[in-house]
Amino acid sequence: MDAISSFALASGLSWASGFRLYATVFAVGLLSRYEYLQLPQTLDILRHPVVIGVAGILMIVEFLADKIPYVDSVWDSIQTFVRIPAGAYLAMGAMNASDPMMAAIAALLGGSLTGITHATKAGSRALINTSPEPVSNITTSFGEDGLWLSGGWLALAHPVVFVGVLLLFVLGMLWMLPKLWRGITLMLHKIMQILGVNTQ
Repeated sequence: MDAISSFALASGLSWASGFRLYATVFAVGLLSRYEYLQLPQTLDILRHPVVIGVAGILMIVEFLADKIPYVDSVWDSIQTFVRIPAGAYLAMGAMNASDPMMAAIAALLGGSLTGITHATKAGSRALINTSPEPVSNITTSFGEDGLWLSGGWLALAHPVVFVGVLLLFVLGMLWMLPKLWRGITLMLHKIMQILGVNTQ
């Protein structure tokens, strides 16, 4: 695997983990097990039937939880402690670096990318959940599924294109995050006012 393909795989796994961690592990493990995808030796564990099976069960749980308003936000809150370290691990494994310094850098960058993606997803869904109807939530969730599929395919089939698109995507997420934070802060402030809690 050349350097650009390794980088695209590492960044693609990190990015995808921020949206759908278990689906990412399940899909990559399955593709590798049936020889459609060559993974570095450091990620061979993803081919194991038990890993694929557990990831598949959790993928179904996540798929269902993500379609239910408020449940999705609770799920995202819990997954903060899973997605980010998992994204760091997958990035480090994908780079397959023998140099400990390079492995550490890959893990740090991979975890950061997962964190940015996860924060954008979780923040957006928290704001969408303020809407009284469930349609926008379900539509957004299916949109994320489509984005995950498209991005994953692009990372594997056209790594150079994926890296360019990812750069633009990250810039967009960094631009969006402060706005999401302000929206969530304003929403929490209004809730406190309704409950009669003094926020001064």
